[in-house]
Amino acid sequence: MASENTQDFEYTGKMLDRVLVLEMVRVTEAAAVAASSWIGRGDEKAADAAAVEAMRLAFNDLYMDGTVVIGEGERDEAPMLYIGEKVGGAPGKGPKIDIALDPLEGTTITAKAGPNSLAVLAAAEEGCLLNAPDVYMDKIAVGPGYSPNIVNLNKSVTENVCAVAAEKGVEPSDIIVCVLDRPRHDKIIAELREIGCGIQLIPDGDVAGVIATTNPETTIDIYMGSGGAPEGVLAAAALRCVGGQFKGKLLFRNDDERARARKWGIDDLDKIYDLTELAKGDCIFAATGVTDGSLLGGVKRLRGGIMTTDSVVMRSSSGTVRWVKGEHKIK
Repeated sequence: MASENTQDFEYTGKMLDRVLVLEMVRVTEAAAVAASSWIGRGDEKAADAAAVEAMRLAFNDLYMDGTVVIGEGERDEAPMLYIGEKVGGAPGKGPKIDIALDPLEGTTITAKAGPNSLAVLAAAEEGCLLNAPDVYMDKIAVGPGYSPNIVNLNKSVTENVCAVAAEKGVEPSDIIVCVLDRPRHDKIIAELREIGCGIQLIPDGDVAGVIATTNPETTIDIYMGSGGAPEGVLAAAALRCVGGQFKGKLLFRNDDERARARKWGIDDLDKIYDLTELAKGDCIFAATGVTDGSLLGGVKRLRGGIMTTDSVVMRSSSGTVRWVKGEHKIK
């Protein structure tokens, strides 16, 4: 088998492992490094554009026949990495891979030099990632170690908190919940305050917020609230790899959004998705920090023309988690 070149050969399955597990970190590194030039510059669009272009170029260095199933929007709305775009250096020849991505999760965070902005992607074999439309999704997530269906969107905020507290052997007031700081979450926050829960409000970046439930060092027990549906698929892919539970339900504000969902093959608009329905099969999650956060450190520019990156890549079939420290020579 050829190692790094793109000459023709018979695909055996091992190439899929190499592309998804080892090479995807290079893609998120490229996007994070490009976006880092715009940290604190107050220009969200420039930061996002830099990350998008760098990620696209990095994808096209890989031997694969990739399709973006969750990207920057539909073709008419986004010039780069749109839904349905083909990426990879071997169209029609390499392994067929579906990709969900957010080249810069936390554009506002990056522009303001806040915490937890990431370059993220998930990859799986063709047909294994939900083609989630760009609408909101109601979400709830917990880390590993709980009974199946310990949380559910059909339960109230109080019922979910009490269920998790009972299994942890603590009082509901000992539970810490991560919530996006948005006016639409005022009722959730008020109910959590009545229970006496600790609440970690985050300004943006709900992928990092969901993943934080899997890391005891963050002390976050539950993530709840609504955010982007594409980010829900990315977060579900990460939880598939490291354990945990996730429930998501698409939220539609108008008939146009419902029509968009049907366009992508979603017929049951009231369905509550489990993480195995959002990201099934053997899937991969990769992320590189742009700014410092609870999950990863951000890009650092050091003396001598050196940049450092902090990344993680996970695989569901093996449960493998690799933490990758990168050192890059600035050209």
